[in-house]
Amino acid sequence: MKPFRPLFLLTAFLLVVGLACGVSGGGEVTPAQPVEPQAPVQQSDPPTDVPPPPVDEPAGATYFTEEFDQDPGWDFFLTAGDEDKITVEFDNSLMIFDLQDISIYAYYLYEAQEYDNVRVDIRADNRGKNNNNVSLICRASTQGWYEFSTEGGGLWYLYAVTFNDENKPVYKRLDKGGAQSLKIGKEVNEYGMICEDREITLIVNGKELKTYEDRDRHFDEGYVGFNISSLNVTPIIVEVDWFQVSAP
Repeated sequence: MKPFRPLFLLTAFLLVVGLACGVSGGGEVTPAQPVEPQAPVQQSDPPTDVPPPPVDEPAGATYFTEEFDQDPGWDFFLTAGDEDKITVEFDNSLMIFDLQDISIYAYYLYEAQEYDNVRVDIRADNRGKNNNNVSLICRASTQGWYEFSTEGGGLWYLYAVTFNDENKPVYKRLDKGGAQSLKIGKEVNEYGMICEDREITLIVNGKELKTYEDRDRHFDEGYVGFNISSLNVTPIIVEVDWFQVSAP
């Protein structure tokens, strides 16, 4: 038999005591692993091509945004000017108007549905001379329509357009003013028009210009659309990015 060794007994005793201390939580706690600092998030620049705002689509309503990926086939006509002096193209999701003569009034109407209370918006980029008109239309019919027209120089007009005995348009001015929110020159602007009951609200770049009450109530319902016009200089080149129809 091998002799009993006190050194072995002492070593075992110390080992048991050490394990007991570890289980009971005594001694120093092992520090947690340090968290590595995260790289800062790169801030992206805002897009230059601003998308149109989303449109709510209540049941039974035809609300939409037309982005002109191709010709939607709406009704195109002139109330003034030479048709041979205007070209309209659809390219790169733009509807491009090129007016090579003065006093051309070109209209584009969506005639698939009539609206009474409605909001219409348009985003247009002026690429030619500044003296032009961008207009929005609501409640258009054979009787006429409301037209909110903004000149490139910053003036705006609200018309009730009717027809005389010769079926020629008559532009009756209901109101006018200045649009300080309009960006003048070769700039992109957004225009809005709300037709609700007897009130017509006019908007440029998100700023309300005025709400006009038409006590004569010229028009109750009809089609929607827009107009691009040349005045007294050429060329007039306007690129329409999108046109939107939504609830007022």
